[in-house]
Amino acid sequence: MPPGTDHRVSVVIVTHNRCAEVLRTLTHMTGLPEKPPIVVVDNGSNDGTSERIRTDFPDVRLLSHRENLGAVGRNWAVEHVSTPYVAFCDDDTTWQPGALGRAAAVLDRFGSVAAVMGRCLVEPDLHEDPLVPELRESPVPAPHWLPGPALMSLMAGLTTFRVAAFREAGGFSPKLWLGGEEELLALDLVAAGWWLCWRPDIVIHHAPSPSRNARLRRQLGIRNTVLTAWLRRPVRDALRRSATVAASAPKDRCTLAALVAAARATPWVLRERRVVPERIERCLRVLEEPQRHSPARRYVG
Repeated sequence: MPPGTDHRVSVVIVTHNRCAEVLRTLTHMTGLPEKPPIVVVDNGSNDGTSERIRTDFPDVRLLSHRENLGAVGRNWAVEHVSTPYVAFCDDDTTWQPGALGRAAAVLDRFGSVAAVMGRCLVEPDLHEDPLVPELRESPVPAPHWLPGPALMSLMAGLTTFRVAAFREAGGFSPKLWLGGEEELLALDLVAAGWWLCWRPDIVIHHAPSPSRNARLRRQLGIRNTVLTAWLRRPVRDALRRSATVAASAPKDRCTLAALVAAARATPWVLRERRVVPERIERCLRVLEEPQRHSPARRYVG
């Protein structure tokens, strides 16, 4: 293995019709000193993404699908991973040199940690993402040995997972597709006895794509937040969470469509509902107040 390489972590990138962004990201990621194995899932792009990746990055493992699988594309990619850890990378994010190695070191040392999330800096001026203070000041009770604040949810594109834990939990739900899909997986990991934490020394840059459909992402985010509450929380707490989300969102057709979609999923929710243990619900209640005042929790767009 050449000096500096680190094959403990594979990188998974999912993309859809963002050819320029994913090529920029791959240029950076393939140039990292860790030289990680990289798997790209092209989620049904029709802008020549797959062809460009095959030509420009022949050493990258490319999986192309005719449809947009959303976050489930990550599940597909993890099936092709042989390393013990996997770092998810969005097509408009870049992990900085050394970040993958630091994430792997945390997972090497702490066998009860399923995932470690990094610190996001937003380009071009590299200010901290509004979510970062919320993570840094997480009030979730944690054991003294945990190497960072304990979390109850994650952002996939900033997170390195233990592959065995990810597979054991079933990965991301096809029903949620994309947009706040991480919370359900995170709750299932914590319910299974795993810890999730945040580290400031694992740094990822985010260059937000101009092609982002903000209204659709808001709609999916509201729907999935409500669905996750009803899938895993007691009725009283699910009601309170749903009311908080609805009250904080713009009163428009987008929000209405999200709530209607959540209501229509009731039969599926009832089949899949598994309330988390009380110790986890207590942590979720502790998070409600800081989340209510967090600038990262505004349902806008």
